[in-house]
Amino acid sequence: MLTRALIVVLAILNVGVALWWMLRGEPAPVSAEAPPTGVASLQLLDTPKAAVPAAAPTAATTALADATPEPKPTVPPVAPAVGRPTDTPPTPANTTPAAAPPTPAPTAPATPAALVCVSLGPFADRDTAMAAQAKAGGLVQRSRLREVPKPGASSTYRVMMPAAASREEAQATVKRIAAAGISDYYIMAQGEDANAIALGQYRNREGAERRMTALAAAGFNARLVGGSEGAEQWWVDAALADKASPAAARQRSGATQQRSLECAGVR
Repeated sequence: MLTRALIVVLAILNVGVALWWMLRGEPAPVSAEAPPTGVASLQLLDTPKAAVPAAAPTAATTALADATPEPKPTVPPVAPAVGRPTDTPPTPANTTPAAAPPTPAPTAPATPAALVCVSLGPFADRDTAMAAQAKAGGLVQRSRLREVPKPGASSTYRVMMPAAASREEAQATVKRIAAAGISDYYIMAQGEDANAIALGQYRNREGAERRMTALAAAGFNARLVGGSEGAEQWWVDAALADKASPAAARQRSGATQQRSLECAGVR
């Protein structure tokens, strides 16, 4: 009975709906008047159209596609090696060190010209030899005076202290000479020079004068004995300057002779 009642109710509802549908009026048309001022209008969005199958690419699309650069591949960062500082670039394995430029060979110093030494003379006395030494001037680097006996002449020079009043006085003077560090002395025992003190005998005046100078420096007044005027000669031993010839040095000094000389003796 319940089922039949439900069916009757549904049928009555269906009939009511059909009557309402037939009896409803037409919908009122929408006014096309402009909306009042200050009220925003409502715009309907276009409904999406059905998807249109892709057409074949045109020439413009092809040109645009060709002009678009291809994206560059992204290189992943390389992790630094363990134990190596990140700010030091790795050294290529096949790098060959550049060859060092060749070192120029040292230039050998120029070999100095061999020294030439000569003896210029003879001169009659010391003053004349000194004048000749000055005349040689720039033709010689260094020079010295040398006294020698004349050939065939026999002369000696002795350095002596004057004779003392007694032998005791002469012996006292000898003690003072020895205390001053001077050697080569003896007391003459006889003759006119008895009690005189001899202090050396020399073959040339130059050696005797050097002895007298040393004695004077020690406080002893000695005298030169012996020798004869004109029994000695003087020579100028000289080391020639570069590019100077022995003949030019002899001519400028006024010497009559020139002799070869070992340079070891010229100081």
